[in-house]
Amino acid sequence: MAGARRLELGEALALGSGWRHACHALLYAPDPGMLFGRIPLRYAVLMQMRFDGRLGFPGGFVDTQDSSLEDGLNRELREELGEAAAAFRVERTDYRSSHAGSGPRVVAHFYAKRLTLEQLLAVEAGATRAKDHGLEVGPAWDSVPFPISSSPKAFSTPRKHPWRKILSRTHSSMSLCCSLLTV
Repeated sequence: MAGARRLELGEALALGSGWRHACHALLYAPDPGMLFGRIPLRYAVLMQMRFDGRLGFPGGFVDTQDSSLEDGLNRELREELGEAAAAFRVERTDYRSSHAGSGPRVVAHFYAKRLTLEQLLAVEAGATRAKDHGLEVGPAWDSVPFPISSSPKAFSTPRKHPWRKILSRTHSSMSLCCSLLTV
């Protein structure tokens, strides 16, 4: 991945005040449903349309008044997804990776939070009434994509599975989603 380097969380937090921190979260839930009545779905994943027409994960920049990365992320989730996002909290244990871009001084932090299917569906249903529904971060975020290698190791998709090829062509953030789905 050109222009971005992986950082340990402590290293990212020690970069200083000249750096901005953006946090995004993969919200997912086990899904016992069947596609076309015969293909197991396994997981439901919440993504949203970004300002540029691409799919992305909810989140945004941490503000100086936020006491932690997780506080900033949870605030962003409530703003973008609505009050149903207040029913859960993304914690430090949900943290997966950090990357720093070579352009703007932005560190991107990624989290993966497992919800119940009911929680995920409630968030999806209420998102259109959220304060910042339809808004997304600007181009600075686009400069720090996540590589597949930053995905949690608990999930895997066979390398030759057709969904991997289809989804990874859509956008770099989709390649992370693809590596988390098991079919």
